[in-house]
Amino acid sequence: MAFDLKKLKPGVSLQTHRIVAASIWSIVGTLLMVRGGIYLDYSGKFWLIIAAIIFGTLKSLFMLDRSARKNIERLSGLREGACLGSVYSLKMWGLIACMIVFGKILRISGLPFEYVGFLFAAVGWSLFFSSRLLWKNVYSSSVSAL
Repeated sequence: MAFDLKKLKPGVSLQTHRIVAASIWSIVGTLLMVRGGIYLDYSGKFWLIIAAIIFGTLKSLFMLDRSARKNIERLSGLREGACLGSVYSLKMWGLIACMIVFGKILRISGLPFEYVGFLFAAVGWSLFFSSRLLWKNVYSSSVSAL
């Protein structure tokens, strides 16, 4: 009696992959913005949020939008019922792990709160802002399916 590992695979629809990808970018972006805002407020320099949004917008337009488009293209090539974990490439999962570790290092680094808050808010805004491309793909895919 052989055990079939394929039965354990969390296969989902392509639309679910699109929604999960967009949700992760939006949720993580929001959480980073909130944490960054708390650090900036605690430092007494909440006005730096404006600079973080400007910097984050530039990061989004010149860096993360490209990654979002690549992810949309990669998701389009998936088969229906592909594993939920394939929402991101192995390279992207590695990058996510590195960013989590880097964030933890920043929090315990002893850097002034305004620096850490600025970075968190800027990166959070750039993720959130670039998620618009992923949400647009979710919407356009659901409309074309009708």
